[in-house]
Amino acid sequence: MLITQLAIILLASKLAGDISVRLGQPSVLGKLLIGIVLGPSVLGLVHDTEILGELSQIGVILLMFIAGLETDLDEFKRTGKASGIVGAAGVAIPLSLGYGAGIVLGMSNLEAIFLGLLLSATSVSISVQALKEMGKLQSREGSVILGAAVIDDVLVIVALAFVMSLAGGDVNLTMVILKKVLFFIVAIVVGWKVVPIILRKFAPLRVTESLISAGLIICFTFSYFAEYTGVAAIIGAYIAGVAISVTDYKHEIFEKVETIGYSIFVPVFFTSIGVTAEFSGIGENWLLIIGLSVLAIVTKLVGCAFGAKTAGFNWNSSFGIGAAMVSRGEVALIIAAIGLEANLLKQDMFAVVVAVVLVTTIVTPPMMKIFFNRDKETAQA
Repeated sequence: MLITQLAIILLASKLAGDISVRLGQPSVLGKLLIGIVLGPSVLGLVHDTEILGELSQIGVILLMFIAGLETDLDEFKRTGKASGIVGAAGVAIPLSLGYGAGIVLGMSNLEAIFLGLLLSATSVSISVQALKEMGKLQSREGSVILGAAVIDDVLVIVALAFVMSLAGGDVNLTMVILKKVLFFIVAIVVGWKVVPIILRKFAPLRVTESLISAGLIICFTFSYFAEYTGVAAIIGAYIAGVAISVTDYKHEIFEKVETIGYSIFVPVFFTSIGVTAEFSGIGENWLLIIGLSVLAIVTKLVGCAFGAKTAGFNWNSSFGIGAAMVSRGEVALIIAAIGLEANLLKQDMFAVVVAVVLVTTIVTPPMMKIFFNRDKETAQA
């Protein structure tokens, strides 16, 4: 029953998060791990249902919306070049080495390119929470990570469309690119000109929490439009948050949405990642999972770190940025599902990829803490 599962998730995630913090790790790590314990793979108390998946989707959308509300737009503009370098490096290196790994595994050229694309994907929803807990979300590093994630998403989706067109799928590459360009143009113009007007119109309405409702309407509309044009919904939510962050209503909306998100939807998102983990049938592929997990972690970590170093960051900050880009999350899972349907990914390889995505997600928060703490210690020395 959904109500019972929600009660279990909320109780377990808060306790696990607290234990994780007491052990010197970000709370999100405990929430991810407790999801595995609660799920079918261990205790079986919580199951991956469609409605739980929908609540989880709302959770990650609200998480990225909150990140947008907290973004310093001036800092974001200043780090544009660095974000571009980090985003490009974070795609180029995993793509090329992932392709090489696919060839070694006996895949066709197209399948190997697809594997490289899978390893190039990034989802910073987990990293956002870790950045918030470390007080780094509004820092220069945080701005670069968020900007690079947007660039990464666009590059990977465009490259995916190209691969799908080569695979014989009914994909018009020009239309794919045009839809993404259209999204960003419309989103920026609407965010700049229309969002402030909507908020001003809603603010005086004589109904309860009209302003918060307006913020959520904007968030969900941007998310839908992003997904409709082939950009991740979380990117739309983030841009909606940034649009509201420059208005006079930022603080009121931020406080209320943070309460709504973190009281129910965000914990469901973090925990559901572990709940959806499926370990049956991967025992015979454990060596492959370890190998691809190491490749996935190292290529993003090193690739993005070198990109950040090129952009002028010190090595500790560079590796902190690289660590934040390691998590593949829901973006890679969506791409994997597309590959499975298009016969670019075999069923047994799909199970391996899911396991690799889970590994990259779990290792991201502690790696970020190591590098950013080391950077803080170096600065204080």
